[in-house]
Amino acid sequence: QIQLVESGGDSVQAGGSLRLSCVDSGSPWSDNVMAWFRSGVGKEREGVAAILPGSGSKYYADSVKGRFTISRNNRKNQIDLQMSSLNPEDTGTYYCAAVRYQYGGNWLNADQYTSWGQGIRVTVSL
Repeated sequence: QIQLVESGGDSVQAGGSLRLSCVDSGSPWSDNVMAWFRSGVGKEREGVAAILPGSGSKYYADSVKGRFTISRNNRKNQIDLQMSSLNPEDTGTYYCAAVRYQYGGNWLNADQYTSWGQGIRVTVSL
């Protein structure tokens, strides 16, 4: 059973950086697509970034390209989201998600994912 635990949420000023981490205590980690989503007030849950097993291919929302980087450490069962040049629109609750890889998935679509963390808060102020 997959159990996802996020950490690293905080309050920062615009232009700052944060690093979020997600540890998966379940298995098999190496077969899972891992992703970060976020939701804000009045906003639907948005796919931020995803990373595939094996190839390590990465997918990003247009709104975060060039600012956010997703990475995975299979030895630690961990993924990270390095966020830089943060702006108030990045404020929200960030969720780690996982699903066993299958060919042809839409990896920034929340409906693809079967396991979710509890979420952590990121607040960016001017």
